[in-house]
Amino acid sequence: MPAVTSLVKICGLSTAGTLEAALSAGADLVGFVRFPRSPRHVELDVAHTLSGQARGRAARVLLVVDATDAELDGAVAAIRPELIQLHGSETPERAAAIRSRTGRPVIKAVGVATRADLARVAIYRGVADRVLLDARPAPGAVLPGGNGVPFDWSLLAELDGGPDIMLSGGLDPENVAAAIAATGVGAVDVSSGVERAPGQKDPDRIAAFVTAARAAFARGRAGVGP
Repeated sequence: MPAVTSLVKICGLSTAGTLEAALSAGADLVGFVRFPRSPRHVELDVAHTLSGQARGRAARVLLVVDATDAELDGAVAAIRPELIQLHGSETPERAAAIRSRTGRPVIKAVGVATRADLARVAIYRGVADRVLLDARPAPGAVLPGGNGVPFDWSLLAELDGGPDIMLSGGLDPENVAAAIAATGVGAVDVSSGVERAPGQKDPDRIAAFVTAARAAFARGRAGVGP
């Protein structure tokens, strides 16, 4: 994990050009999706090449959804990620097992739509290294994340945020500063919000997102309003 107090993650990168845009903009983490139903899914040979491009420039994150041990082993061998992001229905026990098996820190996504959903944060703390709060997908949704829909940030008012909480779900260059100001989180994650079409990242929006998030984090540290 990068030794910084605030983190910006660009997820769902699948081309050398858009990955370079994220790296040049100063993203702390870059995510590679291994989930065939996603428009952001990358084959292992492509992911291997992209991972090499990012090595030493940002922390590489492997995103999986209810992956088997064999799928995990293959993806870890190809990508050599610094972190594993679990975006499925993985239990705390499964998250702990994946952390042990891979030897990597784990980020566990928790879908949020109501205040009751926040109760799930506690069951993953101490097991996952970070908890990613994402908008809970609508019933029947194909994707567990990356749907471009935010949840009600005011729900987090009573949550003990802490440095292990990341925010995702409908973030984009236009609203990320407001999200950071409203929630006080120290880490943000974006995918669809920096795309021109599903799975097609926009380099200009990537740069704008990183710039907006960095400025918002700086204002928060200075104790100045948005």
